[in-house]
Amino acid sequence: MNAARSTLALLLALVCAQMASAAPVSVDGGLVEGVTLASGVRAWLGVPFAAPPVRELRWKPPQPVPPWRGVLHAERAAPMCLQALRSRTMNHYFGNEGISEDCLYLNIWAPARGRRLPVIVWIYGGGFNVGSASMANYSGEGLARRGVVRVNLAYRVGALGFLAHPELSRENGGGSGNQGIADQVAGLQWVQRNIAAFGGDPGNVTIAGQSAGSMSVSILQASPAARGLFHRAVGMSGSHFAEPASPVPLAQAEAEGLALQKALGAASLDAMRDIAADRILAVAASVPRASIVVDGHWVPARPQEVFASRRQNDVPLMLGFTRDESFRSLGPIGSAAELAAAVRRDFPSSADAILRAYPASDAATARRAATDIARDATVGAQMFAWASAQQRWGRAPAFAYFFTRRQPYAPGITFADHDPATAGAYHTGEVPYFLRTRDSLNLFRRTRDWEPADELLEERLSGLLLSFARSGQPVAADVPAWPAFDAAQPRVLVLGTDLHVDAWPDAAALPLLQSAAVPRVAPGESRPRD
Repeated sequence: MNAARSTLALLLALVCAQMASAAPVSVDGGLVEGVTLASGVRAWLGVPFAAPPVRELRWKPPQPVPPWRGVLHAERAAPMCLQALRSRTMNHYFGNEGISEDCLYLNIWAPARGRRLPVIVWIYGGGFNVGSASMANYSGEGLARRGVVRVNLAYRVGALGFLAHPELSRENGGGSGNQGIADQVAGLQWVQRNIAAFGGDPGNVTIAGQSAGSMSVSILQASPAARGLFHRAVGMSGSHFAEPASPVPLAQAEAEGLALQKALGAASLDAMRDIAADRILAVAASVPRASIVVDGHWVPARPQEVFASRRQNDVPLMLGFTRDESFRSLGPIGSAAELAAAVRRDFPSSADAILRAYPASDAATARRAATDIARDATVGAQMFAWASAQQRWGRAPAFAYFFTRRQPYAPGITFADHDPATAGAYHTGEVPYFLRTRDSLNLFRRTRDWEPADELLEERLSGLLLSFARSGQPVAADVPAWPAFDAAQPRVLVLGTDLHVDAWPDAAALPLLQSAAVPRVAPGESRPRD
């Protein structure tokens, strides 16, 4: 612990040596002073947007931020919401962060000059169980240098951020659960009230997220509570439009909340509020629990139903997924025969049709087919259903991408959770290109040997995101015209060393995978972390 503190203190000293104070601005609660980074970008780190959700406020919807006296010095990130920590040998390890229930804060980056600039709000992923607004991979400095205001908002995760319970429902006068979604809405409301003080345009806000962050974006697009809070949406690898991520009924989620209460040995919800948060975290790890619940308020219905009734926040949508990711696996596949056996096990009613759609003749093609089936049965279907719903029931366009770049790993590098030999274009692989944060992956050790192709891809992908945030149309230099999604002829912009428009991968097979799958992911089971 002392060594970690010493390292953190050294890093903070090095960073602070390159920073100067930024002029105070007035926000909800009082005056806040940020810092000016060496790049010229101004940053305000750890700005509260709600009251600390502790003690009697545990599991409550976010409450107004208490005012403070004097000037709040927002020069370092706040603790991330309570969660398990990352190993230093994980692929996405960006240093140890403090953790706390007191975690509802924003990080803001803005250019040195400018008014009424586009705003991009990032919502982190992590399976609704982990994640941080201060992770280096999500830094807003790179895009702020290109003329936008970047905001990262924190939200409660795990059992402290997604708990339904009958007593909570009575307290709320209706449903319960989705505290983390309520936090996101509160953060976006704060942006509407305050972002002009940082040079941002509250009338031009883009929300963006990856994995659980992308699922959150899909929920926010379908939530009446978020109406008017954003004007464009970006989803990377995840939505609540298909299995295994559909919101669950309130009764099921409340039963899971009672099961957690029983596992904790608590007599009531109030008694659960008296239990140390780390114990709740530990016990909850062994109790099945869904994340998103149809609570009647933040999530009034399944997103498909909201869109079908044309009640969604009808905004331009940019979404996509990566070639080698999935939220489930067929298991180890070493031959065409093993592929056939796995497909017959998991998709018994349409196995023959699926095997025709994903043909394999040897070990290599069988492994490729297994990866494609696992991807298309989960994240691929989720993104296709989301784009289809927007096209069918909305007026604003949707633009779909397919990311294929395998990052260039440093020779001999190993990770606790990631095999460079088989990772391919992995879950989260596109994020550092869109956000201009590739350097974060070499923060503590050299894990990537970036190539000129990666620099060019970063320029193009970040350019597409910036263009979309400014105008709702993703256009960048040397990038082919990106067609709007059309379910009758679904096409994607392929993002790799070569950018080109192609057919949506295996679009015709997607209905086979959704209608015949045997669920293999239990409620509350961890998803890809980010």
